[in-house]
Amino acid sequence: MTRPDNTVNSTALTSAGAAQLLREIPRQRLPRHIAMIMDGNGRWAQRQGLPRIEGHRRGAETVRRVTEECVRLGVDYLTLYCLSRENWKRPPEELDFLMELLAFYLDSEQQSLIDNGVHLRVIGRIDELRSDIYARLQQVVEATASQSRIHVCMAINYGGRDEIVRAARQFASDVANGKLLVDELDESVFAEYLDTRDMPDPDLLIRTAGEQRISNYLLWQISYSEIWVSPRTWPEFEAADLHEAIRSFAARQRRFGGLGSA
Repeated sequence: MTRPDNTVNSTALTSAGAAQLLREIPRQRLPRHIAMIMDGNGRWAQRQGLPRIEGHRRGAETVRRVTEECVRLGVDYLTLYCLSRENWKRPPEELDFLMELLAFYLDSEQQSLIDNGVHLRVIGRIDELRSDIYARLQQVVEATASQSRIHVCMAINYGGRDEIVRAARQFASDVANGKLLVDELDESVFAEYLDTRDMPDPDLLIRTAGEQRISNYLLWQISYSEIWVSPRTWPEFEAADLHEAIRSFAARQRRFGGLGSA
């Protein structure tokens, strides 16, 4: 993927920033799992007098930048809201470009993902994607399966309500087939039917572009996530913004419904 001319300097700065952050905050105060709603690609492009698709191209560069910084910080899980089920309402030409951009990203970034120790996984109804996109996703997922430095989860053709409905249907099917009893259902059992069944819930949810909405994202999983909203659009989001979000997270007292930290 094409990167800005100042890539080397930018990398050095973010490495220094990560080192500073790690000196400031004990590792146990860092979020283990960060979820992101990457908003504002189109608005950024329009403000620059560019077509909306250019915003998505720049947004893909931000994905790499943020992923690399999360690796430096020792974040275990990063989940990215790439395409919601509601996004299919957008113009066909924009959706076609998003699919081509995803294909390009998968082809060009596979070796970089491996080099950075990234285990890629995907949640959502990916079986409804174009067959070539589905095949490329499966290829990269398999190629990175042995990596464990960071688990990057891409939510594609995903909706939180749809995920819960699919989980409920599968549980009902297992009950009907005699695999489980209705009385065995509790939160931990139901969580095993979700797309994120082997992942911890997000500690920190970051949304860009100043929007104050959840947008049908990880509805079950973010019940106790800390939320941080950036006024910057996704193409503008930098390592320093990620550091600011993490500092805010580390300063909060997470009560989980109780009176003290957990």
